[in-house]
Amino acid sequence: MTDDGSYGEKGFVTVKLQQLLESGKQYDEVLAIGPIPMMKFVSQTTKPFGVKTIVSLNPIMVDGTGMCGGCRVTVGGEVKFACVDGPDFDGHQVDYAELMNRNGVYREREAEVRQSHKCRIEKLGEELIK
Repeated sequence: MTDDGSYGEKGFVTVKLQQLLESGKQYDEVLAIGPIPMMKFVSQTTKPFGVKTIVSLNPIMVDGTGMCGGCRVTVGGEVKFACVDGPDFDGHQVDYAELMNRNGVYREREAEVRQSHKCRIEKLGEELIK
């Protein structure tokens, strides 16, 4: 299922998820990986059904040790670091408002870097072609 129907059915994943959960079939767990808003709404969809929901978060990660705090996220009222405590967490416990706010802080800088950055592999490829 895709938003635009380019693959499978057209629509939001939460619409299909709601249909599946309402079908009467029992689901033990849902795993959501993707944009933060999608994971938030998947978690909201599964909560009334009592279905365990795991989300895989990908906030800014700088050092991979938790020391910088860039990947800090509140889960169940406790501060966690996605790079060492995650990236997988109980989707019903994630503070999505805080997570989206923190990720938004870096959006402008990420766009700038995306425009100017060439990864090491691209540079090596260009050198090989010369």
